[in-house]
Amino acid sequence: MPETAIIVHGGAWKIPEELTTRSVDGVKRAARTGYKVLLGGGTALDAVVAAVSVLEDDTAFDAGHGAVLNKKGEIELDAIIVNGKTLESGAVCCVQDIANPVQLARHVMEKTNHCLLAGQGANDFAQEMGVPRVSPEELVTPEARAEWERFTKYTSAVKGLFYTRSEPPKIPGCDTVGAVALDTDGNLASATSTGGITAKRAGRVGDTPVIGAGAYADNDVCAASSTGHGESIMKVCLTRRVGEKVETGCSAKEAADQALDFMKKKVGGAGGVIVISKTGQVAHSFTSERMAWADIHEGKIHYGIDPHQEYEDEIVEVEK
Repeated sequence: MPETAIIVHGGAWKIPEELTTRSVDGVKRAARTGYKVLLGGGTALDAVVAAVSVLEDDTAFDAGHGAVLNKKGEIELDAIIVNGKTLESGAVCCVQDIANPVQLARHVMEKTNHCLLAGQGANDFAQEMGVPRVSPEELVTPEARAEWERFTKYTSAVKGLFYTRSEPPKIPGCDTVGAVALDTDGNLASATSTGGITAKRAGRVGDTPVIGAGAYADNDVCAASSTGHGESIMKVCLTRRVGEKVETGCSAKEAADQALDFMKKKVGGAGGVIVISKTGQVAHSFTSERMAWADIHEGKIHYGIDPHQEYEDEIVEVEK
């Protein structure tokens, strides 16, 4: 049986210098939180929800707290969770006033016969489940409000948010968070959460809540979570494509690299993925300028944010 492992990401985009330390600290904290769950005998599902919830509570990212605003100046959050043991999944999209949409997505998976609930229906379900609502003021930071005001002056925010390293940046912005875990029973799980793209059209839904795009998990193959330009990710079913590459014999790293290269060549999209294979291989890859990520396996925590740079520390303790 492979050892337990977890990897998290904080979004693939042009992360500005002033956010790099906060972003790296955030993903490290999330990885430690999820790893503590695994050490305590928790499931991979428990671990990814715990890790993503930490990222949703961190205003360095845009899922939950720190959420970006759509064109109408409103919050619309998406999240998904996938169980590699059963292929069950739960997702929500366009939910408002929910601090931790990943937890609501898990309720959808475990308490309904559905895979995806949207908009007001998802918010109504949250009320049924006793999920507390929070005011938009609590979720939206002054920086997100200022970013929205600036972005509304541009005709295309997307081109500035996501680009390959060979293309010049235009406008900075926030992105998706995610986690993938392998537990002591060999079960895999994946979770992804996002606030979308600043100044997006109201009702726009990207890849995050879509099975095989925003997240994928199958105990017989691997689990993956994606980040980047949602429309591009959906067009190539990015996380499922990673799984297909693993099925053909690629390592987790090779699968991540090849899937992202295919997306870049086929539809011109940039982004990133995190992966854990059924044998415990842990990998990440991104074609955007930066992606904050952290993983814990084999007794060490690994992390980074810039391409071709990786740091490694011994695990002294996990978050209390």
